[in-house]
Amino acid sequence: MIGTHGGPAIRKRPGHERLAARAKLDRHRHADSYVAVVLEGGYSEKGDMGRFRVSAGDALVHGRFEAHSNDAAAAGATILNLPLGRTAQAGLFRVRDPDFLARLASRDIAEAVAAFGENAAPRPADGQDWPDLLAAELRALSPLRLGAWARGHQLAPETVARGFAKAFGVTPHRYRAEARARAAYAAIVAGKGSLSQIAAELGFADQPHMNRALRAVTGRTPGHWRRCGCGRR
Repeated sequence: MIGTHGGPAIRKRPGHERLAARAKLDRHRHADSYVAVVLEGGYSEKGDMGRFRVSAGDALVHGRFEAHSNDAAAAGATILNLPLGRTAQAGLFRVRDPDFLARLASRDIAEAVAAFGENAAPRPADGQDWPDLLAAELRALSPLRLGAWARGHQLAPETVARGFAKAFGVTPHRYRAEARARAAYAAIVAGKGSLSQIAAELGFADQPHMNRALRAVTGRTPGHWRRCGCGRR
């Protein structure tokens, strides 16, 4: 974890993490998928899945190579981080008994992961405003021009550009580019067509363009991910 301000994230014991009161974690990226189960307190997150406010009993599942930043609540937060399979479905969930998961994790991480899968239920996101609506369209790789989108929502284009960057920590252009790179990664490891076909279908200018984008997000080339097949587990 990188980029802490206002108090560090303190690792208390395997799988557990304590965010100090009002701690701020700058945007960072995780190479593997995992679930963050809130045991105490709460925090807000803004990143590649959207924006969320979570408290005790909530759980955020993050896919591979997703990036986000975090702002702890006034009371801080205690979080149980559990590793998941590399094809985990990202999203917001609610668990009935987070303390039970914590007790299981202290004995056997694999048991805790299995119990999470059996006891987690999807939780609707909080109300959304225009940055969330734009982020959803950017993640879906919807064809849009920022100026036209802004006018369609009765906003000035410069307001949208500045407001989105303030809300998510990156520009709309970068947010969309990284979403396209993650989509390329998913298609490549799933074996969906040739690399050139994937590049064309996802709207890259050409295959070298996809190569650069994927390396920037994952640290590896499309050829590496296609050969290793290590995202299929």
